[in-house]
This record gives sequence, C-alpha cells and structure tokens, in this order.
Amino acid sequence: MDVHVPAAITAALRRRGIDVLTSQEDNTREAEDDALLMRANELERVLFSQDQDLLRIASHWQASGRRFSGVVFSPQQGISLGRCIEELELLAQCCSPEELNDCVIFLPLP
Repeated sequence: MDVHVPAAITAALRRRGIDVLTSQEDNTREAEDDALLMRANELERVLFSQDQDLLRIASHWQASGRRFSGVVFSPQQGISLGRCIEELELLAQCCSPEELNDCVIFLPLP
C-alpha cells in the first residue's frame, strides 16, 4: 500500500484475510514513487496506489520494458471505500501474482 491509501482500506482487507504491507510498515513512507515501485518489485508485491505520479512511472517502465510486479490504481474520488475494498479483495483472490506482472489495473473495474 502506498502511503496515501486510507488505513480503513488496509484494515478491511486484513480482516478479510488479504496479506497487506503498507509503506509505513516497510519504512518506505518517505520514498520517492519510483523507489516505492522498485521496492514493491523487490518484494514481488503488487503496489496499490491512489497517486497519479505512480501511473506515469509505471507507464514509463512498461514502455521501456522494465519489469515490475504490478500496480493497482484507484482515484481518490469517484469510488467508494467499500467498492475499492471489494475490488482489491477480488483481485487478490482471483489473480495470481504472475498474472499481474507488468500490468496496471484501474479501479473501479468495468
């Protein structure tokens, strides 16, 4: 989880049995976005963010062929916390980590 993700999302996912690591817990709270994506990749974790700067970085990585473990993006407005939680849970349960490699997934899902 990027530092900007509301704690309520993290807590709800954990209650549902989803393995979540926040940037605060990983001591990357103040890391630049590219370093945060690099760290998620090192840990082989999909990064959830609501930061548009991260979208630009992931797009650049895709265009240059640089590998990453996946990004899930949700705008801060336009999706309820409940729907965001449900869709993150769905992705965690239905997608293997390999399926999300080098992908950027946008919430809300169609």
